[in-house]
Amino acid sequence: MAIRKDKIVVVDLEMTCWEGFDAPSGQENEIIEIGICLLDPKADVIEVTDKRSIMVKPTRSVISPFCTNLTTITPEMVAERGIDFSTACHILETEYDTRNRLWASWGAFDRQFFWKQSKARKVRYPFSKKHSNLKRVFQDAFGQRMGLMRALSAVDIAPQGTMHRGDDDAYNTALLLKHLIENYGINIMKRYGF
Repeated sequence: MAIRKDKIVVVDLEMTCWEGFDAPSGQENEIIEIGICLLDPKADVIEVTDKRSIMVKPTRSVISPFCTNLTTITPEMVAERGIDFSTACHILETEYDTRNRLWASWGAFDRQFFWKQSKARKVRYPFSKKHSNLKRVFQDAFGQRMGLMRALSAVDIAPQGTMHRGDDDAYNTALLLKHLIENYGINIMKRYGF
């Protein structure tokens, strides 16, 4: 199937973490939240829509106090609302058509980590091969590489929601992409061969 050109899927991941990031013995970093939203780059009025948080139950680690402090995600939240990783991937494919759309994230880390976890769990990778590293797109436009919050500040966009929450970070990333399209003529679709 050809890649659909109607929407860009913007994704942000949160994962189990510890101070210093390295997992303690017997545990490993794994996805606990998939933040997602959609953006239509060709609309007359570009809107960010379908903002969602998909909580994923970790199976090879626990949510540390450091992780909760950083993300506000508690073990109780994930126990109550979380689903298994394969079900989360199925939702991405069926509800967002992620295998047939360009998708974007702030940097390459989310793409690489999702690929690694999918392979380790023997779950079909739910995204297309067409990925946009928006950190690089921003760097190409502004000549500087920076984190999402600093990039938002550089273009005078007030961040929405809570930093290090997947749905809010995906939304803020999409707001930044919207700004780049509307104000700097960035043609994200053309950049990826559309």
